[in-house]
Amino acid sequence: MIYLLPIVLFLIALSGLLVKRNLMKIIISLTLMEYATFLFFALIGYRAEGFPPIEVKGVYYVDFVDPLPQALVLTAIVIGLATTALLVAIAVRIYEKYGTFDIDKIRKLKG
Repeated sequence: MIYLLPIVLFLIALSGLLVKRNLMKIIISLTLMEYATFLFFALIGYRAEGFPPIEVKGVYYVDFVDPLPQALVLTAIVIGLATTALLVAIAVRIYEKYGTFDIDKIRKLKG
C-alpha cells in the first residue's frame, strides 16, 4: 500500500510525457518520473517501527531501517538535478533558435 504513491506519480508523469508536445512540459514530466523512482527506492529501505542503523553498546535492535537506498537516492538526486539543468538549457537554446517549445512546429522548420 505504501508503494501506491510513487506508482501513481510515475503513471501521471508518464501520461504527461506521452501526451504533451511542449518541451518544458516534457522536461517536467521526466523530472516527476525521476522523483517517483527516487521515492520508490527510498521506500524500499523503510521499515515500520524500524530503528536508525546506529549501534549502541549493550542495546541490540532487530529491525533496522536500511540506509543504503536513501544514500543511493541522495546521489541520484544530485545527478538528476544536473541532468534537468542540462535539459532546460538545451530547451532554452532551442527556443532561442526556433522561437517555440512545440515539438511539431520545430520538426516542420528548417535550419
